[in-house]
Amino acid sequence: MEGGNSPNLQLQQLPLATAAVSVQPHTDSFSYKENLIGALLAIFGHLVISIALNLQKYSHIRLAGSKDPRAYFKTKTWWCGLFLLVLGELGVFSSYAFAPLSLIVPLSAVSVIASAIIGIIFIKEKWKPKDFLRRYVLSFVGCGLAIIGTYLLITFGPNSHEKMTGENITRHLVSWPFLLYMLLEIIVFCLLLYFYKEKNANYIVVILLLVALLGSMTVVTVKAVAGMIIVSIQGNLQLDYPIFYIMLVCMIATAVFQATFLAQASQLYDSSQIASIGYILSTTIAITAGATFYLDFTGEDVLHICMFALGCLIAFLGVFLITRNRKKSIPFEPYISMDAMPGMQNMHDKGIAVQPDLKASFSYGALENNDSMPEIYTPATLPIVQEQHGSRGVSAPPYRVLEHSKKE
Repeated sequence: MEGGNSPNLQLQQLPLATAAVSVQPHTDSFSYKENLIGALLAIFGHLVISIALNLQKYSHIRLAGSKDPRAYFKTKTWWCGLFLLVLGELGVFSSYAFAPLSLIVPLSAVSVIASAIIGIIFIKEKWKPKDFLRRYVLSFVGCGLAIIGTYLLITFGPNSHEKMTGENITRHLVSWPFLLYMLLEIIVFCLLLYFYKEKNANYIVVILLLVALLGSMTVVTVKAVAGMIIVSIQGNLQLDYPIFYIMLVCMIATAVFQATFLAQASQLYDSSQIASIGYILSTTIAITAGATFYLDFTGEDVLHICMFALGCLIAFLGVFLITRNRKKSIPFEPYISMDAMPGMQNMHDKGIAVQPDLKASFSYGALENNDSMPEIYTPATLPIVQEQHGSRGVSAPPYRVLEHSKKE
């Protein structure tokens, strides 16, 4: 009996094993297809977001002199930008449901590339070919490097996929690697917050590290929420799990606090510094969080991991070069500060004393020589009259000196 049944058992198990082997290649091809869909959705979303923000900025610039502070609400350009912004955010949000978190996060470099190209195309200043090449050579090199890095990220990105069900997310949430990571992140966040609030450590790295730590939790929860919604749409309802609403609340809370710290950083530092340093810190910490929570790199070989890391480094360098070449905005002051006159108090409560630029001309109200600006924005200039007084060794002051004698 036992000898007769054992061949039957072997014959029954053989088709099952064969079927399992035949299904595996299909699963791999499908996972690569999901990676491609997620990457394309993320690239599309970041491109649309960049266009939307530039449209809204254009609307604000056109209505800069308007008496009504909310006049842009009445323009079609601003509403078109808002619609594209929502569309882009939906594209990025849905991309997390298809591809691994570690693949989607670095693709935010696409928005920096798009902003640089839009800024070059719609620039209003007139440049000679040599000046244009010298001015934007770093932007072109940075865009090229960022594109190469993006290609490497998509090609060698992690290929781990699992259904975002309530059971799987709960299992990841209580796993000891993620609990250890969360404990370490909470300690670092509290220390940074203490130095930032109590010790007044308003360094850009401190603020953007706070943003990056919050952002890592944001992307982890975004992937969970987006994945559970997609699984529910496919027929397996996941919205009745409490973990869904826990992740939703954490996603909203971390996003709000992240925006608060970003707003504080934008008041203290230039936007180009925030873009480059923030991208590097946020991407690095978010990839670490994704690898810890979702185990993105489990089963990946060393070559793929090294090429993915190389793609991240190249994208980091590209974004740094793009933002490095941006011209810092200097606020225009339509007056000469009273600091130029001795004995007068400073008109600024806080800040450096403002002096006119004593080069080729007096720039009335300007802080620097704006010869490269368009004529419509160039302030009126007054010629300098230099006169020699006394010996040749004594340099004359860069203005006319009028002396009155006692007889007069």
